[in-house]
Amino acid sequence: MDFEFTEDQVSLRDAVRRWVDKGYTFDKRRAIVKAGGFDRNVYGELAELGLAGLYVPDDFGGMGMGPVDGMVVMEELGRGMVMEPLAHALIAGATLNAYAPKDVKSAWLGKIASGEALAVLAHVERKARWRLDVCDTKAAQSGNAWTVTGAKSVVPAGDQADAFIVPAQANGKIALFLVERKASGVSARGYVTQDGSRAAEVSLQSAPATLLTTDGIAALEYAVDVGIASTCAEAVGALERTMELTVEYLNTRKQFGVALATFQALRHRVADMKMQLELARSMSYYASLKLNAPAEERRRAMARAKYQLGVSMRFIGQQSVQMHGGIGVTDEYVGSHYFKKLTQLELTFGDTLHHLGEVSARMQDTAGVFA
Repeated sequence: MDFEFTEDQVSLRDAVRRWVDKGYTFDKRRAIVKAGGFDRNVYGELAELGLAGLYVPDDFGGMGMGPVDGMVVMEELGRGMVMEPLAHALIAGATLNAYAPKDVKSAWLGKIASGEALAVLAHVERKARWRLDVCDTKAAQSGNAWTVTGAKSVVPAGDQADAFIVPAQANGKIALFLVERKASGVSARGYVTQDGSRAAEVSLQSAPATLLTTDGIAALEYAVDVGIASTCAEAVGALERTMELTVEYLNTRKQFGVALATFQALRHRVADMKMQLELARSMSYYASLKLNAPAEERRRAMARAKYQLGVSMRFIGQQSVQMHGGIGVTDEYVGSHYFKKLTQLELTFGDTLHHLGEVSARMQDTAGVFA
């Protein structure tokens, strides 16, 4: 199997890295956090690079690229801890393209690709614990019109987004809807999350909605899997940068007159961190390559990948903080922010224990060894 990136993918990676290095410095990120954790102008810059339309077909003004291209982009955004929810633009583009009626595609995909509209997935409910089949939100139909009533939690940039992709119970089964934030009956209470980004609690009271598909579970699983693959790639970028910071610190910080990097015990711990990084990278590749596989195969792959990423994030993050000492948890030092970012990513789209359960539940007779 060829794991080399194409010239176009290398160019895409380099372009995003240059933007992160020049346009999303640590000082700028801290300013965005203080201002509320989301900057529409920054999101617009990402859209100008074409990133919001990665999964939107050319016919609708997008780039028509695939999962590996998305992985390349998300790794670089992870290196910079970019808080603007580009992963949700990828989710919206892919899900609407795969499941929405033609008129909805025509109305929304172009705006998503250009950055004019930010659509985010709003599926988390308080008692669901990452189960996608647990949904108390209700949809009601009157003629050809739909309304949605319910509450969704931890919606990324929920008080800033233009629309939500919302699962709701319709006629006894889960369907997927598009709800505009400015529609009547919609309210959003925003707040800053652990890593400094923005989220909201969204309330829907008979809010007008557009039906995307009645095959809601399949569409929701696909949307979440796009999110998992994006999260895994973003985590790899953050892990890689955490490793670089840790090695740099060990090479410069001295104790007893010698650099910490000369201590054999610490060198062994760095070797263990490197092994976890490469395990995470390989499973992120695996997730991206399986994103267009049949549903059952894809779901198994995402659970396996997210489990390994969770293990790697916890190990590398904790080891980095321990080897830095007190500075590793100070707000002034960039390393502490990577630790918080990794902690939040570990919980995004299901934590490690949840996905370990998913891996177990989806094991076949061969336990996956010969599958």
